[in-house]
Amino acid sequence: MIAKSADVLLVGAGAMSTTLGMLLKQLDPNINIVMVERLGHVAHESTDGWNNAGTGHAAYCELNYTPKLPDGSIDTTKAFAINSAFEVSLQFWSYLVKQGALPKPENFIHATPHQSFVWGEANVEFLRKRYAALSQSPQFADMEYSEDPHVLREWMPLILENRDPMEPVAGTRVRYGADVDFGALARNMTHYLQAQDNFELLLNHTVTDLEQDDDGQWQVELENRKTGVERTITSRFVFLGAGGGALPLLQMSGIPEGDGYGGFPVSGQWLVCKKQEIVEKHLAKVYGLAPIGAPPMSVPHLDTRIISGEKALLFGPFAGFTTKFLKQGSILDLPKSLRANNLKSMLSVGKNNMDLTRYLISEAMQSHEERVASLRNFYPDAKDEDWELANAGQRVQIIKKDEASGGKLEFGTEVISSADHTLAALLGASPGASTAVNTMINIVERCFPERLATQEWQQKLKEMVPSYGESLKDNDELMKRVRQYTLSTLELDQ
Repeated sequence: MIAKSADVLLVGAGAMSTTLGMLLKQLDPNINIVMVERLGHVAHESTDGWNNAGTGHAAYCELNYTPKLPDGSIDTTKAFAINSAFEVSLQFWSYLVKQGALPKPENFIHATPHQSFVWGEANVEFLRKRYAALSQSPQFADMEYSEDPHVLREWMPLILENRDPMEPVAGTRVRYGADVDFGALARNMTHYLQAQDNFELLLNHTVTDLEQDDDGQWQVELENRKTGVERTITSRFVFLGAGGGALPLLQMSGIPEGDGYGGFPVSGQWLVCKKQEIVEKHLAKVYGLAPIGAPPMSVPHLDTRIISGEKALLFGPFAGFTTKFLKQGSILDLPKSLRANNLKSMLSVGKNNMDLTRYLISEAMQSHEERVASLRNFYPDAKDEDWELANAGQRVQIIKKDEASGGKLEFGTEVISSADHTLAALLGASPGASTAVNTMINIVERCFPERLATQEWQQKLKEMVPSYGESLKDNDELMKRVRQYTLSTLELDQ
């Protein structure tokens, strides 16, 4: 048995854990961090480039972030919050680039216009109202809107090819949207961390037990999946950032704040095109409206992707039903997560969401021809032979107790932390990695309050994230200054 002590133990080597590790190392270079990953590589689950859309979620094009209210108005609350959160990520990445802690931006982020596209009179009216509600704010002031097919053909030529000229259409565009290779970003951050003192990365290690001792420290037992060698890490703080694997670890910890939580796993697939004469005609992330009954993660979009320097087009995602919590997980993940304290909420959600379950199953049963037929709603000239199916990552949506219904299903993200702030877990999916920096700063505020109260940490956070402690939504001058800085540094204004 190998024993080691650490100030911080990060479970999972994806976007969340690497971001928290980078934040803490910048705030205190002497902090002792151990990162544990069950796979043999960093960021090969949900964070991997091919396992997510790579959209820098800023709410420029994602129509599900601006739902229509019963009175016909547009709820922009989530859009402004997500936009502000993504700006925090851009600021932190810019700081790391300036410091040489990240390589040139072209290694992990590319300017890719963010566009929305709808057809049909009712949908055009919705997009028109959405544009009017958002564009009056400096956060969305650069958004363009058009119902002119000739203009839209310049923005998204594939989508407007051979479309019915009598069909009402509309689109929006923000030129400086981003395509982010989150896998490359996480691996570059890990590479930097490994070069620092007091940091250790343990690959191929699984957490087998998680228990808090009488002194308030966590005793975390690990097993090397290749050699079988066991070790114990004693840590003052534990972060469970293992994607879909965070829920079983939260349950293993036994903290009362985790009681009643469950997970609803959803798989995903993409149609992928690498035919360069097609790929080169489309430079954008174009989002539409989700089909009725579809979960928010199934909003259809046709995306330019640049992963490890390779350019391709992705369309989807096509959702499916699964019992795995991780892409490289077990079909027993879901049944093993059932507990006495979450059984009622799990059964309630299952009973009240049968339409969703049927939708997911029908998605999984589609043929290649049926999937390409869905693509033709976006790209009328799409041919079956130019596209192939690829599996995306798994997502585990949150199930929690609800007094009214017994249990409710949520599609966002949530941080659960222990009362003594020695353990935190991140559950859920969208908007995920795009808002990782803002989410991890919230964990620092919640779990390291005494350190954060010091002038040293306050000044450092302000240096890393110039808007820290202020509202971008309420400060127009700050919003413009920050955006100019990040667009220039990350070369998104080109």
